[in-house]
Amino acid sequence: VPSDPSSAAFPAVAALLNEGSDILLPRIGMNPRRNGVFITLQEMGADIKFENERIEAGEPVADIRLRGTKTLQGITVPESRVPSMIDEFPILAVAAACANGTTYMTGLEELRVKESDRLLMMANGLMACGVHLEMGESSLTIHGNGKPPTGGALIETALDHRIAMSFLVLGMVSTETITIDDVRPVSTSFPNFVSLINGLT
Repeated sequence: VPSDPSSAAFPAVAALLNEGSDILLPRIGMNPRRNGVFITLQEMGADIKFENERIEAGEPVADIRLRGTKTLQGITVPESRVPSMIDEFPILAVAAACANGTTYMTGLEELRVKESDRLLMMANGLMACGVHLEMGESSLTIHGNGKPPTGGALIETALDHRIAMSFLVLGMVSTETITIDDVRPVSTSFPNFVSLINGLT
Protein backbone atom coordinates (compact mmCIF):
# COMPACT_ATOMS: atom_id res chain seq x y z
CA VAL A 1 0.00 0.00 0.00
CA PRO A 2 1.53 3.39 -0.96
CA SER A 3 2.28 5.85 1.82
CA ASP A 4 -0.52 8.36 2.44
CA PRO A 5 -0.04 11.69 0.61
CA SER A 6 -2.28 13.46 3.13
CA SER A 7 -0.02 12.55 6.03
CA ALA A 8 3.10 13.21 3.95
CA ALA A 9 2.00 16.79 3.31
CA PHE A 10 2.77 17.84 6.89
CA PRO A 11 6.49 16.93 7.04
CA ALA A 12 6.72 18.12 3.43
CA VAL A 13 5.63 21.65 4.31
CA ALA A 14 7.75 21.58 7.46
CA ALA A 15 10.80 20.88 5.32
CA LEU A 16 9.93 23.49 2.69
CA LEU A 17 9.55 26.23 5.31
CA ASN A 18 12.87 25.54 7.01
CA GLU A 19 15.83 26.80 5.01
CA GLY A 20 18.52 24.16 4.61
CA SER A 21 16.15 21.21 4.97
CA ASP A 22 16.62 18.26 2.64
CA ILE A 23 14.34 15.27 3.17
CA LEU A 24 13.11 12.28 1.18
CA LEU A 25 9.59 10.94 1.63
CA PRO A 26 9.58 7.38 0.24
CA ARG A 27 6.79 5.54 -1.57
CA ILE A 28 4.19 8.32 -1.53
CA GLY A 29 1.00 7.64 -3.45
CA MET A 30 0.86 9.73 -6.60
CA ASN A 31 -2.66 8.95 -7.74
CA PRO A 32 -3.79 12.15 -9.52
CA ARG A 33 -6.94 12.11 -7.40
CA ARG A 34 -4.79 12.45 -4.26
CA ASN A 35 -1.60 14.37 -5.09
CA GLY A 36 -2.95 17.89 -5.63
CA VAL A 37 -1.09 19.41 -2.68
CA PHE A 38 2.32 18.56 -4.13
CA ILE A 39 1.42 19.99 -7.53
CA THR A 40 0.18 23.15 -5.81
CA LEU A 41 3.33 23.52 -3.74
CA GLN A 42 5.40 23.16 -6.91
CA GLU A 43 3.37 25.96 -8.48
CA MET A 44 4.20 28.07 -5.41
CA GLY A 45 7.87 27.61 -6.24
CA ALA A 46 8.71 24.80 -3.81
CA ASP A 47 11.80 22.72 -4.49
CA ILE A 48 10.05 19.37 -4.96
CA LYS A 49 11.24 16.53 -7.15
CA PHE A 50 9.45 13.24 -7.82
CA GLU A 51 12.09 10.53 -7.94
CA ASN A 52 11.92 6.86 -8.86
CA GLU A 53 8.36 7.12 -10.17
CA ARG A 54 6.85 3.66 -10.54
CA ILE A 55 3.76 1.49 -10.22
CA GLU A 56 3.34 -0.60 -7.07
CA ALA A 57 0.29 -2.82 -6.55
CA GLY A 58 -1.40 -1.03 -9.42
CA GLU A 59 -0.88 2.46 -7.94
CA PRO A 60 1.57 5.18 -9.04
CA VAL A 61 4.10 6.02 -6.33
CA ALA A 62 7.23 8.15 -6.10
CA ASP A 63 9.93 9.13 -3.65
CA ILE A 64 9.54 12.86 -3.02
CA ARG A 65 12.63 14.99 -2.43
CA LEU A 66 11.98 18.34 -0.72
CA ARG A 67 14.43 21.11 0.01
CA GLY A 68 13.75 24.28 1.96
CA THR A 69 15.77 26.79 -0.02
CA LYS A 70 13.57 29.69 -1.11
CA THR A 71 10.43 31.64 -0.30
CA LEU A 72 7.15 30.28 -1.62
CA GLN A 73 4.95 32.50 -3.79
CA GLY A 74 1.22 33.06 -3.36
CA ILE A 75 -1.01 31.63 -6.09
CA THR A 76 -4.65 31.04 -6.96
CA VAL A 77 -5.38 27.36 -6.37
CA PRO A 78 -7.53 25.97 -9.21
CA GLU A 79 -10.95 25.03 -7.85
CA SER A 80 -10.87 21.95 -10.06
CA ARG A 81 -7.99 20.63 -7.95
CA VAL A 82 -9.82 20.84 -4.62
CA PRO A 83 -11.09 17.21 -4.56
CA SER A 84 -7.54 15.90 -4.93
CA MET A 85 -6.30 17.74 -1.82
CA ILE A 86 -9.29 18.53 0.39
CA ASP A 87 -7.64 17.17 3.57
CA GLU A 88 -4.44 19.08 2.87
CA PHE A 89 -5.87 22.61 2.85
CA PRO A 90 -5.05 23.22 6.53
CA ILE A 91 -1.34 22.62 5.95
CA LEU A 92 -1.45 24.44 2.61
CA ALA A 93 -2.84 27.44 4.50
CA VAL A 94 0.25 27.33 6.72
CA ALA A 95 2.48 27.36 3.64
CA ALA A 96 0.48 30.27 2.23
CA ALA A 97 0.87 32.21 5.49
CA CYS A 98 4.64 32.05 5.04
CA ALA A 99 4.61 32.75 1.30
CA ASN A 100 5.20 36.02 -0.50
CA GLY A 101 1.97 37.41 -1.91
CA THR A 102 -1.67 36.39 -1.90
CA THR A 103 -2.95 32.81 -2.04
CA TYR A 104 -6.60 32.39 -2.97
CA MET A 105 -8.43 29.12 -2.29
CA THR A 106 -12.09 28.53 -3.07
CA GLY A 107 -14.52 25.63 -3.35
CA LEU A 108 -13.75 24.71 0.26
CA GLU A 109 -17.28 24.09 1.54
CA GLU A 110 -16.40 20.47 2.40
CA LEU A 111 -13.91 21.76 4.97
CA ARG A 112 -16.82 22.95 7.07
CA VAL A 113 -18.08 19.41 7.68
CA LYS A 114 -14.86 17.57 8.53
CA GLU A 115 -13.82 16.63 12.08
CA SER A 116 -14.26 20.34 12.75
CA ASP A 117 -15.15 23.38 10.68
CA ARG A 118 -11.61 23.43 9.34
CA LEU A 119 -12.11 26.58 7.33
CA LEU A 120 -13.12 28.53 10.43
CA MET A 121 -10.55 26.88 12.70
CA MET A 122 -7.66 27.63 10.34
CA ALA A 123 -8.81 31.20 9.77
CA ASN A 124 -9.16 31.88 13.50
CA GLY A 125 -5.85 30.24 14.35
CA LEU A 126 -3.91 32.00 11.61
CA MET A 127 -5.36 35.40 12.52
CA ALA A 128 -4.39 34.79 16.16
CA CYS A 129 -0.84 34.20 14.91
CA GLY A 130 -0.80 37.52 13.08
CA VAL A 131 -1.73 36.43 9.54
CA HIS A 132 -3.73 38.84 7.36
CA LEU A 133 -6.56 36.97 5.63
CA GLU A 134 -10.19 37.00 4.53
CA MET A 135 -12.55 34.06 4.92
CA GLY A 136 -15.65 33.58 2.79
CA GLU A 137 -18.37 30.98 3.02
CA SER A 138 -16.23 28.56 0.98
CA SER A 139 -13.01 30.48 0.39
CA LEU A 140 -9.85 31.60 2.11
CA THR A 141 -7.58 34.41 0.95
CA ILE A 142 -4.22 34.60 2.72
CA HIS A 143 -1.86 37.56 2.33
CA GLY A 144 1.73 36.56 3.02
CA ASN A 145 4.73 38.86 3.23
CA GLY A 146 7.40 36.26 2.58
CA LYS A 147 8.14 35.68 6.25
CA PRO A 148 6.66 33.37 8.89
CA PRO A 149 3.96 35.02 11.02
CA THR A 150 4.59 36.12 14.58
CA GLY A 151 2.75 33.26 16.29
CA GLY A 152 2.47 33.56 20.05
CA ALA A 153 -1.07 32.17 20.19
CA LEU A 154 -2.91 29.38 21.96
CA ILE A 155 -4.62 27.39 19.22
CA GLU A 156 -7.94 25.67 19.77
CA THR A 157 -7.99 22.51 17.66
CA ALA A 158 -11.55 21.26 18.35
CA LEU A 159 -9.95 17.82 18.67
CA ASP A 160 -9.08 17.91 14.95
CA HIS A 161 -5.80 16.16 14.17
CA ARG A 162 -5.11 18.12 10.99
CA ILE A 163 -5.59 21.47 12.71
CA ALA A 164 -3.21 20.40 15.47
CA MET A 165 -0.55 19.16 13.04
CA SER A 166 -0.81 22.30 10.89
CA PHE A 167 -0.12 24.64 13.79
CA LEU A 168 2.65 22.44 15.13
CA VAL A 169 4.35 22.89 11.75
CA LEU A 170 3.73 26.64 11.83
CA GLY A 171 5.25 26.75 15.31
CA MET A 172 8.53 25.48 13.87
CA VAL A 173 9.04 28.75 11.98
CA SER A 174 6.96 31.39 13.80
CA THR A 175 8.75 34.15 15.69
CA GLU A 176 7.00 33.32 18.97
CA THR A 177 5.93 29.96 20.38
CA ILE A 178 2.58 28.54 19.27
CA THR A 179 0.75 26.43 21.86
CA ILE A 180 -1.75 23.71 20.92
CA ASP A 181 -4.62 23.13 23.34
CA ASP A 182 -4.61 19.32 22.86
CA VAL A 183 -2.14 17.32 20.79
CA ARG A 184 -3.69 13.91 21.51
CA PRO A 185 -5.94 13.85 18.41
CA VAL A 186 -2.81 13.70 16.22
CA SER A 187 -2.45 10.03 17.14
CA THR A 188 -5.66 9.22 15.25
CA SER A 189 -3.86 9.53 11.92
CA PHE A 190 -0.14 10.02 12.61
CA PRO A 191 0.94 8.49 15.94
CA ASN A 192 4.65 9.33 15.54
CA PHE A 193 4.14 12.80 14.11
CA VAL A 194 5.63 14.79 16.99
CA SER A 195 8.76 12.65 17.25
CA LEU A 196 9.20 12.72 13.46
CA ILE A 197 8.87 16.51 13.29
CA ASN A 198 11.24 16.95 16.23
CA GLY A 199 13.70 14.79 14.36
CA LEU A 200 13.61 17.20 11.41
CA THR A 201 14.60 20.25 13.46
